[in-house]
Amino acid sequence: MKYYLVAGEASGDLHGANLMKALKTEDGEAVFRYFGGDKMQAEGGELVKHYADMAFMGFTEVILNLRTIFRNLKACKNDILQWKPDVLILIDFPGFNLKIAEFAKANGIKVCYYISPKVWAWNQKRVLKIKKVVDHMFCILPFEVDFYKEWGMQVDYVGNPLLDEIAQFTPDLNFRENHQLGDGKIIALLPGSRKQEIERLLPVMLSVTENHPNYIFAIAAAPTFTESYYRQFTGDKKVHLLFNSTYNLLHHAHAAIVASGTATLETALFKVPQVVVYKGGTISIAIARMLVKIKFISLVNLIVNKKIVTELIQEDCNTQKVNEEFKIILTGAGRSEMLKHYDELLLLMGKPGASAKTARLIITYLHKTIQQDRGA
Repeated sequence: MKYYLVAGEASGDLHGANLMKALKTEDGEAVFRYFGGDKMQAEGGELVKHYADMAFMGFTEVILNLRTIFRNLKACKNDILQWKPDVLILIDFPGFNLKIAEFAKANGIKVCYYISPKVWAWNQKRVLKIKKVVDHMFCILPFEVDFYKEWGMQVDYVGNPLLDEIAQFTPDLNFRENHQLGDGKIIALLPGSRKQEIERLLPVMLSVTENHPNYIFAIAAAPTFTESYYRQFTGDKKVHLLFNSTYNLLHHAHAAIVASGTATLETALFKVPQVVVYKGGTISIAIARMLVKIKFISLVNLIVNKKIVTELIQEDCNTQKVNEEFKIILTGAGRSEMLKHYDELLLLMGKPGASAKTARLIITYLHKTIQQDRGA
């Protein structure tokens, strides 16, 4: 069968790649075309557009880049119509993907959505649109099933795909030696994969290096940027840059400072104590505070529905507070308490297998549709 996938961020590229791998296992004749990234490209098929040209962060940033976004939407729609896939698989990235879903549905293309938009956080009435334009929704957070049920929509809970990726991870035994990291305790800095995130968060993260000379600091660098790009922030600070080594970095890390997003959950699954940071544009944050109706922004706290990790947002994301919270997770009771709560999180997350389960469900639903069409 022909599968068209659309992922617009680094996390979507990761989950898309795992799903493609699972689909190939279930369907020996699987053919792929997609908007995605390097990880999806490694699984084969045709990469139409890289997510680096698509991801814009915050309300104002989206407005400033509307021309590019509309151009990408038009290109995606035209490509889907020309290729005529058996199914369109959308991965998170709701601002873009819900528009593509509406277009595909209007043109008689089956729409599967993997990783639900966070409609439970704000503008919950978007579920009404999702019911109209999405044939099958596959959720990765347990509470989403009940949320959709309240709106009269049946969805499939498949577990969390990060567990798949971590289960496949094999630590590099020569990691420290290969990157000349020495024998000290490593502190991981994860500033995100978007330009706006890195520029707002990395300088604050780097402020902790000045007070902790005995630790080894390493940045999980996004492959879409160059070393020289990061060095404008690090200056003469002794900080290592590690490209394509995030899981090895987390495997060896003693603690971490992490940009809010998927990385907070990955860090917790590796049982690394962390401080979560987030800083957006002033107007974007003001709008978000009016619209968003959730208590937490990190996936770690959202899943367990209580504070496990400290979240420093906007004005709280400053040098003083980041340094204060960072000290708490290095040693003592604060560190021990967080690690204990991570065990609770792991129980709620369950076991790997989300990608395989989703692939089987997609193919099952497609076969049912084919049989129904033949019967008609």
